[in-house]
Amino acid sequence: MKKWDKKDAINAIQNLIDQIPDVRKSGRKSQNHMRWLANALRLLEEIFGANSRYYLTLANFSWQQTGQMIFQSWDIEGAIEERHESAFREQMNQASGLLLAAKDHLDNSEISEVYEGKNTPDETSELFKIINLGANKLRKIIREIPEKEKDIQDKYEDLLVANDIEYSREFPHIEYSSKQYVPDFSFQKINLAVEIKLCKKDEKGLIAQLNDDILAYKTVFRNILFIIYDLGQIRDEDSFKSSFETNPDIIIQIIKH
Repeated sequence: MKKWDKKDAINAIQNLIDQIPDVRKSGRKSQNHMRWLANALRLLEEIFGANSRYYLTLANFSWQQTGQMIFQSWDIEGAIEERHESAFREQMNQASGLLLAAKDHLDNSEISEVYEGKNTPDETSELFKIINLGANKLRKIIREIPEKEKDIQDKYEDLLVANDIEYSREFPHIEYSSKQYVPDFSFQKINLAVEIKLCKKDEKGLIAQLNDDILAYKTVFRNILFIIYDLGQIRDEDSFKSSFETNPDIIIQIIKH
């Protein structure tokens, strides 16, 4: 991770602000938009930290219209896309204001004073607590062979509730490469997404799913935990995990029924 000085950080934020008019013109989910967003999130995380209001606010932008929509139009798909584009343009304006506020913060502070990282003892403890839930307790509360992933997700949610862990389910919605990705669980405080998979077919298809998820979730989250409930398809666990765990922020748990 780059070590920033105050002058370079301010210039980098201003550069992001200067790019916004072109990003707005290029449209929602465009290559220009996704590149700008990835760079903005990386920069805010490096300068202000994964727990900062600037990083967390931008990471939770949906870039689309949310909630109920009512239309009076023959072209429903076109009307929906126009609502999404309108929401995108508005959120780009909000992003500009957010970055200006971040720049003001730096102008009035030393760079060492603005960082809010994620590696506090409480946060590390919370991360290990969540990791251990799947590894040590999930199998114990699943008595019958699960038919679908939701069966496992519901049991995992029971564990989170029982252990007083704050979480969001099926949030946020992440637009990446013309598709929408939604993690099963997210933990904003520790910048973690948890995805639960049921492996009852060949593992090659599952590996492809995980690679797609990683590319999308990494645009928002630092840490990703995959909990794979295996019905006997994964023969070599070490081999399965090896291609993913070269990245220390990717955690693979394989739970055998």
